[in-house]
Amino acid sequence: MRSKLVATLAGVLALAMYSSMAVGSKYNLPEPQSIIARETYDMHIWVMWICLVIFIGVFGVMFYSVLKHRKSLGYKAANFHHSTTVEIIWTVIPCIILVVMAFPATKTVIAMKDTSSPDMTIKATGYQWMWGYDYLQGEGEGISFFSKLSTPRAQVQNKEPKGENYLLEVDNRVVVPVGKKVRIILTANDVLHAWWVPALGIKQDAIPGFIRDTWFTADAPGIYRGQCAELCGKDHGFMPIVVEVMEADEYTKWVAAQLSASAVKTSMHVENK
Repeated sequence: MRSKLVATLAGVLALAMYSSMAVGSKYNLPEPQSIIARETYDMHIWVMWICLVIFIGVFGVMFYSVLKHRKSLGYKAANFHHSTTVEIIWTVIPCIILVVMAFPATKTVIAMKDTSSPDMTIKATGYQWMWGYDYLQGEGEGISFFSKLSTPRAQVQNKEPKGENYLLEVDNRVVVPVGKKVRIILTANDVLHAWWVPALGIKQDAIPGFIRDTWFTADAPGIYRGQCAELCGKDHGFMPIVVEVMEADEYTKWVAAQLSASAVKTSMHVENK
């Protein structure tokens, strides 16, 4: 019986190690694309398997005791009383497990809150139901635009087949360079919103009248999608976030194009006056 139990636990641990590597699975979290996202993902997997091992251990002992010590096999209930040693053991062991889990979790949370010394700062303002972005510091300073859902209404109304990125498409993406620390300052114009991009390990509420902040450093170029994660009204589900991460030279070209277009619009506005 003991050898079977050991073999079962070994199998569970092997499955855990395999599953933790199955990042791309549709049943798993998105593949992490920043250091905070990786730490969050690793903590999630690690704590989940600790809980699974505890579950199997506790219920394994319980069911073994019930099956092997039942009355039909001739066993009689033991008569015992208070044991200080046992109470100390079953109090100390869970405390040790919690400390072991809390130490790396606390380290990650502290890192998540450290928005100091960013390479660039972007202000994100939540509206019903879109996002406004202002590049406040770093290359691209002065760029400002709104970002709205671009999924065709025909798809929403089931008049056309759903696209690959249904409800996760925008007309203007947040563009940042790869490998740079990007600080996101968050607020809202009307009600509570939340800026959530899972692959980058970001989720922070945007609260009217308050300034919150978060940060990320993208590991690789790509397009990373998210949504407003705070129930903000009837079109809450139509408020996506799309972050496009570019190589440094491509980002410089994008900044130049944005600033040039902004200068043209300003010039036309002045002429019209």
